[in-house]
Amino acid sequence: MIREITLGQYYQTQSVLHGLDSRVKLVGTLTYILSLFVVNNFLGYLLAAVFLAICILLSHVPFRYMIKGMKAVLFLMLFAATLNLFLTPGEAVVRIWKLQITDAGIAMAAKMAIRLTLLIIGSSLMTLTTTPNHLTDGLESLLGPFKKWKVPVHEVAMMMSIALRFIPILLEETDKIMKAQIARGADFDSGNLLQKAKAMVPLLVPLFVAAFRRANDLALAMEARCYRGGEGRTKMKPLVYHTNDYLAYAVLAIYLTVLIVAGRILQL
Repeated sequence: MIREITLGQYYQTQSVLHGLDSRVKLVGTLTYILSLFVVNNFLGYLLAAVFLAICILLSHVPFRYMIKGMKAVLFLMLFAATLNLFLTPGEAVVRIWKLQITDAGIAMAAKMAIRLTLLIIGSSLMTLTTTPNHLTDGLESLLGPFKKWKVPVHEVAMMMSIALRFIPILLEETDKIMKAQIARGADFDSGNLLQKAKAMVPLLVPLFVAAFRRANDLALAMEARCYRGGEGRTKMKPLVYHTNDYLAYAVLAIYLTVLIVAGRILQL
């Protein structure tokens, strides 16, 4: 399951999405996430799913590779859906002891599961089609206006990029530690959910040690290369918008407009 997490990984191929400016993909991902919270009906979720499917086709990233990361967050989705299923007030459909499942709870749980699925796949699509370096440049460019208020934009973008880059590294480190402990007799598969959670505790100490060691090595490497933040830094390949980037912005505007109009029509 550790190797099935795709967030933070980059899938190298040639596609329309890979060629877009990183700022367009960041704005598009943020717009898509916001759109999932704007709509509250199944027609809106259907439109969002169709839009995401088109983006996946344009990205040339295999759909099977993209959805395999959902297994790692399946427990979170089930937990959120269960809470909404039993705690949402409404007309009771099924009663289980002192708990009851309501019609509103079923609808809310379904919407929550759909929303989380689309959100995770949509966020993964950005990291799968954008390198960490381009993400850093895009974030720094988009947050540029905040420099007027003395916000360390370059440092913030660098930290977010390093955090994304460390996700696959730490997952690989966790996988190595698990295999080493399994070779010594550890069992991570048997038992109930609580026992499996307890079995994961011995992984934390070596994982934290490895993470701090890598962070220290990275800090030493940056200091050895005279890194002093973003002040006075230049870029070898500055970000420049092209025709496809402006077309992508137009598509995003059309998508958001159609979604809002569809939501308003259903409310009437």
